[in-house]
Amino acid sequence: MTQKMVLTSAAMATMFGGDPPYGLCRDAAIAIDGSVIVWAGERRGLPAEYADWTVEDFGARLITPALIDAHTHVVFGGNRATEFEMRLNGASYEEIARAGGGILSTVNATRSASEAELLTDALTRVDALIAEGVCTIEVKSGYGLDTETELKMLRVARRIGEARPVRVKTSFLGAHAVPPEYAGRADDYIQKVCIPTLRTAHAEGLVDAVDGFCEGIAFSPAQIAQVFDVAQELGLSVKLHAEQLSNLGGARLAASYGALSADHIEYLDAEGVKAMAEAGTAAVLLPGAFYTLRETQMPPVDLLRQHQVPMALATDCNPGSSPLTSLLLTMNMGCTLFRLTPEEALTGVTRNAAHALGISDAGMIAPGQRADLAVWDVTHPAELSYRIGFNPLHKRLFGGLE
Repeated sequence: MTQKMVLTSAAMATMFGGDPPYGLCRDAAIAIDGSVIVWAGERRGLPAEYADWTVEDFGARLITPALIDAHTHVVFGGNRATEFEMRLNGASYEEIARAGGGILSTVNATRSASEAELLTDALTRVDALIAEGVCTIEVKSGYGLDTETELKMLRVARRIGEARPVRVKTSFLGAHAVPPEYAGRADDYIQKVCIPTLRTAHAEGLVDAVDGFCEGIAFSPAQIAQVFDVAQELGLSVKLHAEQLSNLGGARLAASYGALSADHIEYLDAEGVKAMAEAGTAAVLLPGAFYTLRETQMPPVDLLRQHQVPMALATDCNPGSSPLTSLLLTMNMGCTLFRLTPEEALTGVTRNAAHALGISDAGMIAPGQRADLAVWDVTHPAELSYRIGFNPLHKRLFGGLE
């Protein structure tokens, strides 16, 4: 039997944007039929047809869309705490990578881990996100860099959505780094391993989007374009790690393919911002990596605002540059480090995060949206970005279910 219920609360942030801020509605009601929102607004306007539905009153609490983490690497083996120490002793991210550390050290650990081990470890990180009101996460491959392990990672990512009440969007990130067995032969790796693996993963239904790392220590725009051409042929959306350490024009390349997002983008220039705006490509800001790597080059937030590029925020949860499993802390970092407003931060983990994943049925509270909701022990949305190391989640609803 389909569950029909009405949620009431002192406040609801619909996240439509504009006026009022946060789409804030006081003395609110939300009608849910099964897993879908069918009505939302002021309680006094609730249509009579919902009058006999079960009511759950959350009193003075705030209801928002459930949070969305639009950029994670939660499936991986091992950890890189010793490299954290190295950075604190003065080594740069590039120096660690060129010495065989960085991504490649995680590649070795991930290759040797079983699927069951990877899933068990990933679920500890996913559980931390769920506990903060997250209902949707993006999960990347990219720590295998061979066919067997890349497919293993994507299978684990799919299994996360079976093991937990969370929606998972997978991204194939075979173009993440050049594995040691292909050192100095990046083009061969792209043609002989990355692209064939992408085709296999797509054929097995393991891929929702295709990602890459366009950087001097990874792949050139021309090499990424080879992967994106195949993604386009397969009908897959693309996204890109771009302009994190330098400006190679990755964001412009991504925009030329109609990318869902360009991520990191600390070194993005005005030309890249304009290209993203024209393509409707979201900017995914990752303050956890900025913080961990002690970077000083901030993403061009004012330019992104000026050109109305949607700004998402995400944890970038990974073992090296952002061992972060708190989207609430990410929101605070977005405000304190990147000077986002609290409204921009909450929009960045709801409506704009959905945009960055190509999702149309989540990220806002409105008829037709999934009933993925978070109920908070706060009275104003700004509190979600304001607090540090504090989780005010009262209840999370996933498709209308607790």
